[in-house]
Amino acid sequence: MSPTAPATRTVRVGIERLLDEDRSLVAGARVALVSNPASIDGRIRHAAGILADDPGINLVALFGPQHGFRSDLQDNMIETPHARDRQRRIPIYSLYSETREPTAEMLRDIDVLVIDLQDVGTRVYTYIYTMANCMRAAARHGVRVVICDRPNPVGGTAVEGATLRPEWASFVGQFPIPLRHGMTVGEIARLFNQEFSIGAALDIVPLEGWRRSMYFDDTGLPWVMPSPNIPTLDSTIVYPGAVLFEGTMLSEGRGTTRPFELIGAPWIDGESLADAMNARGLPGVYFPATFFEPTFQKHAKQTCGGCQLHVRDREAFQPVRAAVELIDEFRRQNPSAFAWRQPPYEYEHDKWPIDILYGSDRLRTTIDSGGDISRLIASWRDDEDAFRKMREKYLIY
Repeated sequence: MSPTAPATRTVRVGIERLLDEDRSLVAGARVALVSNPASIDGRIRHAAGILADDPGINLVALFGPQHGFRSDLQDNMIETPHARDRQRRIPIYSLYSETREPTAEMLRDIDVLVIDLQDVGTRVYTYIYTMANCMRAAARHGVRVVICDRPNPVGGTAVEGATLRPEWASFVGQFPIPLRHGMTVGEIARLFNQEFSIGAALDIVPLEGWRRSMYFDDTGLPWVMPSPNIPTLDSTIVYPGAVLFEGTMLSEGRGTTRPFELIGAPWIDGESLADAMNARGLPGVYFPATFFEPTFQKHAKQTCGGCQLHVRDREAFQPVRAAVELIDEFRRQNPSAFAWRQPPYEYEHDKWPIDILYGSDRLRTTIDSGGDISRLIASWRDDEDAFRKMREKYLIY
């Protein structure tokens, strides 16, 4: 018996509407699909199976983003090999390998590239750049692109953080947008394509029933991890800021059951840190003291003191601000032990990881100099306002 959709489901995703309402975009064409395990419909059917089982569609290839088509590689920055899909007997091309863009050979027998990826609403999440790279290659080689839209799991209203400066562009940030962008993957594809002159032949299959105020648990859709270290909606809510800890030698909770919610290091007293953070009075979040032992990555098998980002009010919570304030407090608690992560990071061998994550060197230099974090946070307002104006004409919902 096939699984059924939740009774309260209010949203239909693009892959469902593609075949029900927009078949002409793919019917009779040689189709390739860019997807991973989160590319499902409301009945938990995977997009690859949906397309392959349709007699009117010729699915000829699959592509996978970071972590792979099957999302089976736990750690980040581990390249995925190319493979072959045994069930469908078609190639699986990795776009997190020796190439991060489809080659001419990969696209040679393809008419339409369908992209169905679950984004998490954060500038540095690489799926939107895999999408942009696919759009560039498709534009060069005469392949049409169809984006099957999906909800932004942390809503479509809030925008937060500094805009990426061009000199810090990388695979975790190609375009000048804030850390939290508040757009769906279909909307941001439109923005990339026009605002930054990619010029792909692009069609968006929109969501049905999605509203900008919705978080993922408002949609009634089943949750499947978009990547191995985003296990829950809770981790997704903190991620737009907590991802900055990847640019430090603090553990961001990888190797625990609460990645990006647990932050710590062996040289920190969790209770002292938590008291200091709660005294800052940040909106919508409480910082309980915690001690944890990562099973892999930073500080593996060592007890780390720190805190959890326990979100009490997700509408009031400002994830980027919370992360910046935490970085500041970790350094204040033990300046001699605090350290930034050294390159290489995400194919960048010279730039500081924290700089390409934040979007400039301003966070690092402010922290290192003991500068005023509140002024840094206040400086985001102009960037946020400018981006809201830029994105307005690309919004679908």
